[in-house]
Amino acid sequence: MLHMRVIVPPDRSEAVRDLLVAEPGATHVTMLPGVAVQPSGDLVEADVAREVADDLLGRLGALGVDRAGGVTLEVIDTSLSDAGDAAEEAAPGDPQDAVIWDEVVARTGEESRLSVTYQMFLTIACLLAAIGAITNSPVTVVGAMVLGPEFGPLAAVAVGLVLRRGDLVRRGAVALAVGFPLAMTITALASLLLDAVGLLSTADLADLDQVGFIYEVGPFSLIVALLAGAAGMLSLTSAKSATLVGVFISVTTVPAAAFASVALVEGRYVQAMQSGVQLAVNLFGIVVAAAAVLLLARSRSRQGRRKLSAG
Repeated sequence: MLHMRVIVPPDRSEAVRDLLVAEPGATHVTMLPGVAVQPSGDLVEADVAREVADDLLGRLGALGVDRAGGVTLEVIDTSLSDAGDAAEEAAPGDPQDAVIWDEVVARTGEESRLSVTYQMFLTIACLLAAIGAITNSPVTVVGAMVLGPEFGPLAAVAVGLVLRRGDLVRRGAVALAVGFPLAMTITALASLLLDAVGLLSTADLADLDQVGFIYEVGPFSLIVALLAGAAGMLSLTSAKSATLVGVFISVTTVPAAAFASVALVEGRYVQAMQSGVQLAVNLFGIVVAAAAVLLLARSRSRQGRRKLSAG
């Protein structure tokens, strides 16, 4: 269940109240006239099943509530109520399959910004991956995969393409286009420093049997990227964000970027090129699969709405 909080102008508060009362998937409807100060208006609250939240947000938007007031949603961790149980039963479908598109846009938009924190995480992840490659340590490489924040911008690009939101595509593309080159440059400089103090040599990259997957490009590189992109987008649309950790571990975007920098510094141009191709394949596969999942989810949402209308 989700808790919906609506600030609405007095002239539309009854319409909002009636909308929530008439919705079988909503309950615990309360109305407090005149309590909202900024923006001013009435406060209408309700607990709603996740399956009906997206449709309710669309109807509230049609009433102009988002422009003249505001709508917030919060996840309810625990609810003891027969009325709440009845609302969940009355809502069509399964809550895990329900997609709240405003939530998806908000989450991807927030996680795709090119910020100092994003750049620091990406740079540290590349440095860890470089150390993992130099020491032939898959554990360190996996740690770098988990730390990498690149899925946020990739998801934003996919969402922007599907929903035709140019702002999301630009924001995600900028975060990737600026973030990776900068992180790779810093990793290359760090490799030069390690080389200068004798901690890195060409021989260190001669036998990488444990981390060869970083630069060895093949059919499974694309397959893994497609599966990871699909799983990542499913975790975002179904609010199962904990599964994103598994997605991060499965893709080699950060390790490939880091190894390309190290190999280039050490004059291993073939491995550097292979790593660059690996990075491109992973980025492309993730975006394509994520967009495909979104297209399927949007189609399913439209079919669900048509069934509700027919019913």
